[in-house]
Amino acid sequence: MSALILIVEDEAAIHELLVYNLEAEGFRTKVVEQGEDVYPAISEEMPDLVLLDWMLPGLSGIEVCRMLRTRAETQALPIIMLTARGEEAERVRGLSTGADDYIVKPFSVPEVMARVRSILRRMRPEAVADSLVRGDITLDRVKKRVLRGSRDIELSPTEFRLLEYLMQTPGRVFSRAQLLDRVWGDEGEIDERTVDVHVGRLRKSLSRGREGDPLRTVRGAGYAFDERYGK
Repeated sequence: MSALILIVEDEAAIHELLVYNLEAEGFRTKVVEQGEDVYPAISEEMPDLVLLDWMLPGLSGIEVCRMLRTRAETQALPIIMLTARGEEAERVRGLSTGADDYIVKPFSVPEVMARVRSILRRMRPEAVADSLVRGDITLDRVKKRVLRGSRDIELSPTEFRLLEYLMQTPGRVFSRAQLLDRVWGDEGEIDERTVDVHVGRLRKSLSRGREGDPLRTVRGAGYAFDERYGK
């Protein structure tokens, strides 16, 4: 599952430009136009990075950044501020509020892409890595290949996305509804039991004989990639 970038920008021309170029680079995007909409968006799915406009209607970007830094679940969330303010004092203010980087408008698209990748490599390496490795399981995002030790594991595209999503955050439990939204997306009306079927198939493919099961079922809650696996 590619990294999710939350764009908080009220100017349509700018957020459309960012969406087009970020998605061309393989990222997923979500756009909100007001600071008040940031937390509802984050509650649906935690992004890997936030592109945050300084001048927003209502709640300002500085206030949003400050709030994100005071909450435990978003304290380490990477934030890049976008603003027309270029003075040194304003840059210092933005960074001291908790932003990880600062880009002045009008900006160069290649510069934004480079800054996004640089911060993700440093702070969310699993979001941009070509492969994920947990114990003896290797998921290659480029070759779309999964290995357990030296054994090739044949997975359907959906099973591959499901495993990739779970492997990104070992130990985190995702409900069936969350997995449907983030793995299946807009594939029409799909019953939550579909998740159980695919998890069952994935388990059979991953584990043979006495091989341990890397997937964990949490009764009444959902599924997780076991954080103890391979340790």
